[in-house]
Amino acid sequence: MAYPLFKLYHRLPPGLRSIAASIRGYQLRNLRFGPETERLAQEAIDRETFTWEQWKSWREEKLRHILRRAATRVPFYREQWSQRRGRQDLAAYKELGNWPVLRKEPLRASPIDFLAEDCDPRKMCCEHTSGSTGTPLTLWQSRETIRFWHALFEARWRYWYQVSRRDRWAILGGQLVVPVGRNHPPFWVWNAGLNQLYLSANHLSSKNARHYVRALVCHKVKYLWGYASALQTLASFALSQGITLPAMSAIISNAEPLYAHQRDIISKAFGGRAYDTYGMSEMVCAASECERGTMHLWPEVGIWEVLQDDADDPVKPGKVGRLVCTGLINADMPLVRYETGDRVIIAKPEIRCPCGRTLPILLSVEGRTDDVIVTPDGHHIGRMDPVFKAGFPIREAQIIQDQPDHLRVLIVPANHWNGELESSVANAIAERVGTMRISVERVASIKRGMNGKFKLVVSELPRTGAKVAHVNENNFTSGC
Repeated sequence: MAYPLFKLYHRLPPGLRSIAASIRGYQLRNLRFGPETERLAQEAIDRETFTWEQWKSWREEKLRHILRRAATRVPFYREQWSQRRGRQDLAAYKELGNWPVLRKEPLRASPIDFLAEDCDPRKMCCEHTSGSTGTPLTLWQSRETIRFWHALFEARWRYWYQVSRRDRWAILGGQLVVPVGRNHPPFWVWNAGLNQLYLSANHLSSKNARHYVRALVCHKVKYLWGYASALQTLASFALSQGITLPAMSAIISNAEPLYAHQRDIISKAFGGRAYDTYGMSEMVCAASECERGTMHLWPEVGIWEVLQDDADDPVKPGKVGRLVCTGLINADMPLVRYETGDRVIIAKPEIRCPCGRTLPILLSVEGRTDDVIVTPDGHHIGRMDPVFKAGFPIREAQIIQDQPDHLRVLIVPANHWNGELESSVANAIAERVGTMRISVERVASIKRGMNGKFKLVVSELPRTGAKVAHVNENNFTSGC
């Protein structure tokens, strides 16, 4: 949402905000779903019992198309391959192993160079995402790609959990659907276009917990979707205050990993099953948890490799390493051997789940854990990366809570950065954290941890609590 429209939206009374959200919801529904959705979802379900030979054949056809299109139609890759000489080298693009690993920086620096030259970006969906490390990314997708992606969500998220996009549902997320300074309900908007009650995670506090529960009841919500940290916070408030939460058909965690202690608290409070999911805006990898508690990868989305931390060599199956993926569903902006930034463990191919599906198993996602900011008035803010989706010219960013009422914001500026943008970043953060003091500091680089990565949000306060990690969010204010 453009910033002037964003400001106008927050001046609207609650009823008109819901109308505005619904208008956007109808736009997104028409973009994401069409007459082909049910067929695509059923085909995805049918593939869940493919043999590995069937998967190999299905994916190799997609991969050949992706690699040929990337090498011949995408400026970034074509420049790489044009530097090779000889007939043998020119044909080398057909083998995935001949491609170098793609780091995020080239994609961040010039995203248009990754768009196929026969595509018009003005006619495509443009997604702005901070990425999982505060590094801004711009991504383009066609309607065909978006509908295929969301059909997979229908099959592997909602269908598995016996709910439907036609059911009334709620999302507990980080978008500013109501002004940050609001101190009385509603802390939500109703989005009729997606049958969605969007609850602000930024206003969740002990004092407001009863209002959130009442909203779930009044809107007859069937299932709940949200950040693990926010779901846990609401569940904890309800348990400590003796508030009875409405029964949910499913509680689905997305955008953050769902830890065992969080799952126990959420399930106890809601009296229902909590499920974990995994995905990313780049559309190169995704996974979901089946009824047996196993995280299954979606082979349609991409080819995955797990590489050593200090070399681009594969690790043995069952060992932790860097996740590198080649996307299979977005041929217009193909990402080949893209380093996701996550460290994962993928099970050996011969391991099968008792659920009967032959989909590969994601044992765990390691690393990329961010701390939760706790504001002086008790709000728990577990995700801050939407701040950096506004297109600020930033290479990297980190938010450090070093005092209960103070945040340090470290910025590694890109081209076109100027002093006025410092106040814009501070204001964007203030809209989420309220009256906390914010100091913006320009730095040449941000210190990495032992594994060579850094966290977007770091809490230096002595406390206990859940650590969280970013993946993706799906809601009415997303770019697509």
